[in-house]
Amino acid sequence: MSSNQSTSKHPKGLYFVFATAMSERFSYYGMRAIFTLYLIKALLMDKQLASAIYGNYTGLVYLTPLIGGYVADRYLGMRRSILWGAVLMIIGQLFMFTSALYYQNAEFARWFMYTGLAALIFGNGFFKPNITTIVGSLYEKGDKRLDSAYTIFYMGVNVGAFIAPLLCGFFGDTGNPADFKYGFLAAAIGMMLSLILFVGWKSKFLIGPDGEQLGVEPTGKKGNHVNENTAVEPKSFNQKVTELVAWIAGAAALFSIFLFGFHFDMIGALIFSVCIIIPAFVISDKSLTKIERERIWVIYIIAFFVIFFWSAFEQAGASLTYFADEQTDRNILGWIMPASYFQSFNPVFIVLLGMLFSNLWIWLGKKNMDPASPVKQAMGLFFLALGYLVIAFGVKNVAPGMKVSILWLTGLYFIHTMGELMLSPIGLSMVNKLAPVRFASLLMGVWYMSMATANKFAGMLSGLYPEAGKPKFIFGIQIVSLYDFFMLFVVIAGVASVILFLLSKRLQKLMHGVK
Repeated sequence: MSSNQSTSKHPKGLYFVFATAMSERFSYYGMRAIFTLYLIKALLMDKQLASAIYGNYTGLVYLTPLIGGYVADRYLGMRRSILWGAVLMIIGQLFMFTSALYYQNAEFARWFMYTGLAALIFGNGFFKPNITTIVGSLYEKGDKRLDSAYTIFYMGVNVGAFIAPLLCGFFGDTGNPADFKYGFLAAAIGMMLSLILFVGWKSKFLIGPDGEQLGVEPTGKKGNHVNENTAVEPKSFNQKVTELVAWIAGAAALFSIFLFGFHFDMIGALIFSVCIIIPAFVISDKSLTKIERERIWVIYIIAFFVIFFWSAFEQAGASLTYFADEQTDRNILGWIMPASYFQSFNPVFIVLLGMLFSNLWIWLGKKNMDPASPVKQAMGLFFLALGYLVIAFGVKNVAPGMKVSILWLTGLYFIHTMGELMLSPIGLSMVNKLAPVRFASLLMGVWYMSMATANKFAGMLSGLYPEAGKPKFIFGIQIVSLYDFFMLFVVIAGVASVILFLLSKRLQKLMHGVK
């Protein structure tokens, strides 16, 4: 074991990435916190249209990391991809600021808004998978501190997520539509800080365990050695064109099936079709060894289960917000807490519990008791189900319109946070450990792609929230009460947890020694 692996101290580069990602996430979550309010109160959209725009935006934000990851792996390298991603996001936030500046001219403001959203979507695609992947590059392969490192990184993300709604909301959500521009401007400043940090200190802190500068060159051609198992004949130009046409035709066919066969909207059809065709494209690469291919299958299988986690977890921004607003007693010593403040509970709990879990993985690793990644993620799904089970009993037999204690929703967020810490940072670490170097950022994009699917799926499930006079059904079963609605997520997360746990030993074999 190298000295790099034997110490519990993390490299300084981890805390540099922590600060850079924290500033970027402040920008993202700050804009997101006031976005739908801007659409409704300034641009005077109805809630259905505002929700559709919001859902498509958040779904696409997690889809474009595929593009950013591929471009980084093949052409730009991680550093330049992060740089250009940050620049695009600053441009996007400034377009949002300009949109809000001229909100009274709704048509003009909308075009600025859509341009800003496009810049934010693609900027995030270049920034997010590469800043995440570069964390793993700070450590040697097999370093037992990696799960702990990603947990610390995840804390940085959530520090930004906690501060953002409070600060951007303070400046932008004042009740005066003219003030939304200040919230978007605050988000732009946060992104500028992230860029300044990255440009100013990247060469000092982004150094690998062997002393080399990280992320300078694309990794797409690294590790492309061939042996008797992977040697392939070079493809002719015609073969490459034929394959490209076949993949495009396959993607178009899938898109048509989802659009016309399942009647999804265009964004939903795009997300679901891409979520099938891209993983198929990667796994079909003939340069992959048998071990590499099996490790990638592990990433895909766990990413599939992650969809169920996030589709239930992301109810926080929709159905759980309705519940907080309508059926949660928010009176605290005479002060009525805004329902939106519940959005800060999860990041607060992440920050409070993050170091505890980080140290827990290190302690278990020293005793050779650290559970494998699939087991941790099955536990994360179990805690998600447990959180919904708690609140389901909290609302059982509660009459419509009757409010329940704030402790029920607080308890749910606390339990869900523990589940999130077992699943999300561990998943980021797992992708880094299992992905071949030449596909590192692209496969991180595939991981985030599962979140794009989950966000779209979450919106569909949120539509089942009980409303008087509007019967809701799933698989022919009517959702009559809040108890039924919350128990639906207990079943979804609980069944997924059991199946993943049963598969965990088989998945560990396919990981070939990686934990």
